Amino acid sequence: MKKILPLLLGLTLLSGCAQPMQEPERAKLQIVTTVFPAYDFARAVAGDLADVTLLLPPGMESHSYEPTPADILAVQECDLFICLGGESDAWVDTILSAVEPQGETLRMTQCVELLEETTVEGMQETPGHDHEGHDHSDGYGLGEVMEMDEHVWTSPRNASSITMAISDVLVELDAANAETYQENAGSYAGELEALDLEFQELFASIDQPVLVFGDRFPLRYFVERYGVEYYAAFPGCSTQTEPSAATIAFLTEKVESEQIGTVWYIEFSNHLVADSIAEATGAGTSLFHTCHNVTQAEMDGGATYLTLMEGNLERLRTAFTER
Repeated sequence: MKKILPLLLGLTLLSGCAQPMQEPERAKLQIVTTVFPAYDFARAVAGDLADVTLLLPPGMESHSYEPTPADILAVQECDLFICLGGESDAWVDTILSAVEPQGETLRMTQCVELLEETTVEGMQETPGHDHEGHDHSDGYGLGEVMEMDEHVWTSPRNASSITMAISDVLVELDAANAETYQENAGSYAGELEALDLEFQELFASIDQPVLVFGDRFPLRYFVERYGVEYYAAFPGCSTQTEPSAATIAFLTEKVESEQIGTVWYIEFSNHLVADSIAEATGAGTSLFHTCHNVTQAEMDGGATYLTLMEGNLERLRTAFTER
């Protein structure tokens, strides 16, 4: 017993000098997004405090995307799921009805005031397209409302609002880091507001700016923000790629009569329609990146919504300068 007591005392003293057990590191928030703008805004706000995943593979259109079982599991288990909330990610509702997400869901279409998608003069009609049970087998008429336009991010002002909405949700999910989220969001929103001002100044310097797209036109929020007149081959959500002869003739005549020097196309387009109109009129062609998704090269190169939109700004400046 006499030998045991000193041993116990020694162990007691050693345990008193031992370092207190450290609490395990908190797991990062898991954020899952469907389209590139949501991915970019979320990573700008969260910084190193969250792992942000983009479901839509680089180079793919959201209209043709089909989620994998791993994608469905990621949506179910994440802390925050950010989706568009429009027709192009209608598959989201299928997932949400099949599994019960453990975290929060934020739809970008709920963060801003929505506009209706409409046709404009010369735009290709969309036969057989049906919205909300209405048969439009004869195509849409001029100015007819088809549905709410889902491409809300294309206005930098809207992008700023969505960024702040993401910050609000993250603050609720992780109050301990609220100040960081708010600072990050404020900084990124400030850059977006500065970009918005540059677009305003550009279009204010142009007498009656007109844009002609030999492509789909998912940019209504952009043109409405800056008061820009536009003509295009197809509505924003159209899946058609071959316009009628009448549509091409109209856009060709518009380029000639307005003396427009650039015909625009969007990312992932074969831009054959824009090329055809440009060839017939002597105009040039140029990309307008809607930021809906990026190529693998753009992703690897560190593309952001800001860098893509700044590229649009420079191409617009060039186009109107050479007009």
